[in-house]
Amino acid sequence: MSILKGIVGGILGYLLGAALVTSIRAATGAEPWDFEVATMGAYLPTVVGWLLGVGVWEYWARPWFGREAKPYTTVGWRRYFNFDTDHKVIGIQYLVSFLFLFFLAGLFAMVMRWELMNPGRDILTPSSYNGFMSLHGTMMVFVAVAAIVGAFGNYIVPIMIGADDMAFPKLNALSYWLVPVVVAFLTASFLVGGYDTGWTGYAPLSVTTRTGALFFNLAFLTLGLSSIVGAINFLTTVHKMRAPGMTWSRLPIFVWSIYVTSWLSLIFTQFIALAMLMVVFARTLGMAFFEAAAGGDPLLYQNVFWFYSHPAVYIMILPAFGVTLEILSHFSRKPLFAYKWAVGGMIGIAAMSAFVWAHHMFTSGMPDVLLKPFLASTELISIPTGLIMLSALGTIWQGRLRLHVPMLFALGVVFNFLFGGITGVFLADAPLDIQLHDTYFVVAHFHYVILGGGIFGLFAAVYYWFPKMTGRMMNETLGKVHFWWMIIGFNFTFMPMFWIGMNGMNRRISDYVPNLGGTNRMISLAGFFLGMSFVIFLWNYIYSWWRGADAPSNPWGATTLEWMTSSPPPLENFDVIPEVVGGPYTYGDKSAKHAILEPRL
Repeated sequence: MSILKGIVGGILGYLLGAALVTSIRAATGAEPWDFEVATMGAYLPTVVGWLLGVGVWEYWARPWFGREAKPYTTVGWRRYFNFDTDHKVIGIQYLVSFLFLFFLAGLFAMVMRWELMNPGRDILTPSSYNGFMSLHGTMMVFVAVAAIVGAFGNYIVPIMIGADDMAFPKLNALSYWLVPVVVAFLTASFLVGGYDTGWTGYAPLSVTTRTGALFFNLAFLTLGLSSIVGAINFLTTVHKMRAPGMTWSRLPIFVWSIYVTSWLSLIFTQFIALAMLMVVFARTLGMAFFEAAAGGDPLLYQNVFWFYSHPAVYIMILPAFGVTLEILSHFSRKPLFAYKWAVGGMIGIAAMSAFVWAHHMFTSGMPDVLLKPFLASTELISIPTGLIMLSALGTIWQGRLRLHVPMLFALGVVFNFLFGGITGVFLADAPLDIQLHDTYFVVAHFHYVILGGGIFGLFAAVYYWFPKMTGRMMNETLGKVHFWWMIIGFNFTFMPMFWIGMNGMNRRISDYVPNLGGTNRMISLAGFFLGMSFVIFLWNYIYSWWRGADAPSNPWGATTLEWMTSSPPPLENFDVIPEVVGGPYTYGDKSAKHAILEPRL
């Protein structure tokens, strides 16, 4: 199996890299063996060994050395465990992988909420609590950053624009097979004692804390590489592979969201890679990026990290906005309201996202003269965000709403993000942010944006495109039970966190004052209730894929191109070449068409 070969290749790569580093240290008179230095030196050989073993050598690299590439012969379910260049296979690989990571992160959250049910120590030491908290946050951020883009960007975008695949199919497969490396490094961090920095990994703590922090940085670095490779592919695909007649003004809004997100990933991800490399080099080579006494700056990491990580918030939420607007139009039976303004809102968010990072640092001791500009820029970015929300509301206004499960989750995104957005305006205000910084008010705000917006958007996409991806329908009743269970549990879990945050409960700490015990107990019980909702989803997802009712080509009666081919689509997506002749949302005009299909030459 390719995965077994990849594991062997990764192990051999690690041993080779570690041996080389150890030999160099011995030759220079240093202590030969240092685990962290050896691991840093073995990073690239490990990744390359894994990739060569998992299929890059057999299906891609052999012709570089005058040998014939191995043909793709794997069929059926085995394709999903191999290096496959079909964008549809890669989309499903991304989806299953990140759903697994999502459920694992959720289990860590349940452990945390068990510890927080009562003041004092219950099941975790402060150190182990911080380890669970850090892994939970890291995994959830990775899911939010990459799940919709990786799964539905890969599967749906080429079909939506009338292409037969992504522009660089082998590069696309490479971007996915970096993801298991990310999971492996996160697992390794847990096995060596974890790390206690949270998902932000602030230096200088991340330089001096236990070895798990090294694997955290390498995992983040690897995901960043995957994101950059994927972004290049999406941008090229949208620019060069649109069907005849698919002008920019005829692109579905979901394609626009992936396109804008790809620009953000391409431009800003290199900065988080720089931050991670500085920490790795400080840990292993003794570099003094963050030591003031040696000429470094402790705030350097924060500036570089947030210069990426606030745009990353929009990398998390823009694809969910695209899913939401897409679904709202089809299930309201109306053209997307203010389509061009919604596109402009996405572009405006991307353009302004580079000028708001320092609002995460209002308490860092930054000069007062900088508070007002970053306060203003953070407030101003709510304007293009508001355009997207107004587009959503205008689309459902007086629409013929069909409240199927995808529509319910899309409406949930609008409802939840309203609270996330409003509380974000409060946190943009420097005096108020200084009071609420690092409290559970910020935890609640962040979860309303990322879980209430991004993850609800992910589930909307799963229910909406599941028939297209599998050829089967998910159970509608179980889906509605999942939605109502999840949205009730979500709001009962995170809404009270605003209150405990305003009453002084700090995040990332395993204990609190006794008078907050009752509210925390309620939050934990609501969190367990929320966690159980995903059991409903998991059963529905697995059973429907196995035994669900057969899906027609267009079960929702939608108008975009992915619904003009079979479910699931054929190898090249369409039996005939699509020609786009109108906008993607042709509701209200019986004579209008989005595309016609002409025979292939």
